[in-house]
Amino acid sequence: MALMEISSKIAAAAQDAGRNPAEIELIAVSKVQPNERVRAVLDAGHRVFGENRVQEAAGKWPAFQEEYDEIDLHLLGPLQTNKARQAINLFSTLHSVDRPKLATALARLAQEEGRCPNLFLQVNTGLESQKAGVAPDELDGFVADCRALDLPVVGLMCIPPAEEEASLHFALLAKLAARNGLAGLSMGMSADFEKAIHFGATHVRVGSAIFGARVRPEA
Repeated sequence: MALMEISSKIAAAAQDAGRNPAEIELIAVSKVQPNERVRAVLDAGHRVFGENRVQEAAGKWPAFQEEYDEIDLHLLGPLQTNKARQAINLFSTLHSVDRPKLATALARLAQEEGRCPNLFLQVNTGLESQKAGVAPDELDGFVADCRALDLPVVGLMCIPPAEEEASLHFALLAKLAARNGLAGLSMGMSADFEKAIHFGATHVRVGSAIFGARVRPEA
């Protein structure tokens, strides 16, 4: 199964980097995947999954959670503030906290709900106008603001520009995380997770290499 192959590649990359494979969490990115593919990965014993949209996750995962124990669900895509309460109650970890308005909303909702997922702050390492994320030179202040709100920030996340060498962005993210005393690094996808592991990734987000090409709903 593809899941076993990816797990083996993670272990090999970790060994090459002098790291313990147990330090690296494999997030199976199940967005826009048919339920039968997701079920096959669940039946293989995997429990850590990532979704891009709150609405899609809400329609898919509650039924799986009734059937399978210990599912660990991560939100990887952008989060609108009006979906934040639902996200807090659905996900264990949010990887895309990208702006002060969202951070403030999460802090307020965490007080109301009595819980808050672990948070990764998204950094726009390539300064791409079409991508969300804090600019690298604004990150230190954003981390400080989130900590002042008593938010559980555990690390940083990035999505490197497709046309640039990913390693440069992974190295930058690792440097920014170390400077701010953050251990978590959510970086690396199907095409480059082995490089990300070399630069210290603690969470790799792998979709197509596990599930196959995404299945888009018909218009």
